Amino acid sequence: MNDSVIIIGAGLSGLRTASLLAVQGIECRVLEARDRIGGRALSTSVADRPELGPFDLGPTWFWPQYEHAMPHLVEELNVETFVQHTKGNILLERSANRPPERFVLPENPAQRSVRFVGGVQSLIEAIADTIPSGTIELETQVTAIRRDEAGAITVEADQADGKKKEIAASAVILALPPRIVANHIEFTPSLPSPLMADLVRKPTWMAGNAKVIAIYDRPFWREVDLSGFVSSTVGPLQEIHDASPPNGSGALFGFFGIPASVRQARGEDEMTKWAVSQFERLFGPEAQHVKAILYKDWAQDSETAVEEDLVPLRSFPEYGSPSKEGIWEKKIIFAGTEASSQYGGHLEGALLAAQQAVSEITR
Repeated sequence: MNDSVIIIGAGLSGLRTASLLAVQGIECRVLEARDRIGGRALSTSVADRPELGPFDLGPTWFWPQYEHAMPHLVEELNVETFVQHTKGNILLERSANRPPERFVLPENPAQRSVRFVGGVQSLIEAIADTIPSGTIELETQVTAIRRDEAGAITVEADQADGKKKEIAASAVILALPPRIVANHIEFTPSLPSPLMADLVRKPTWMAGNAKVIAIYDRPFWREVDLSGFVSSTVGPLQEIHDASPPNGSGALFGFFGIPASVRQARGEDEMTKWAVSQFERLFGPEAQHVKAILYKDWAQDSETAVEEDLVPLRSFPEYGSPSKEGIWEKKIIFAGTEASSQYGGHLEGALLAAQQAVSEITR
């Protein structure tokens, strides 16, 4: 029996890779360290208020006007979407001593982003439904990849019950952030030094960020002609958007503009209270009446961030598939959004990297 292709990581890119391989009749196994699928795609509901709707604590939208893989996949899987709300004034907060300024941006259909009904998780689940049962193995932490003198590949992993397993592989697709590969997986023989350096140089998208979502009974800011979009140099949130589902409750989400070390020192409770006080300052007293708060600090997620990721990004990283050489060239393949040179950091990038990985396998 031929050995399977092993995919490490059950995020969007890893799942799409498995789905495409399955279509071509190529056997694969997906190993995921977490106890869930999705990776950085994380849609969460309020524990005791599921009727408020799921909300995205990771990536949120895509742009069908200039992205192609995602709209094609959405149509293929019949995943329901809706256009992100942008109607109304935006707020620009430049000083703590002055009220925020209002601006009206002209409508530009080419810049409209699109979200998923039910959150990005609805897309993740739709892809998972196309993968043969038993392919995905959760709570399976890959610790080592070894190649013997005959060229045989063995993947070693720790399981949730403390037991270790070894899996023979025809090839390994690393659908993980490059820095996670460099920090969490031991290679024997070692990866070439230039390749390791390239992996460490590529920041993990979102790894230094924290996201907070305040949920309300309705999107009240729309009633006073506000879009929900805010750009702030005052903080603590530097960028805020309307996160409301298509019907029912309202929600605002924001990204913190302060270092991960400060967030960790202050703790989740203080960070969320600080964010709500900013919502109140921007949108008025009604912003106090929060139905629920969701918070995710990706810098504290050990399957996402490493120490190097705690340094805030100053510019958009240069992404793309790491260059391979030597004995590993034909045996390991990189997927994940950071492996996409054109759309690195986007959901689109994760899909394009999956397509490229499958292309390398079939060649």
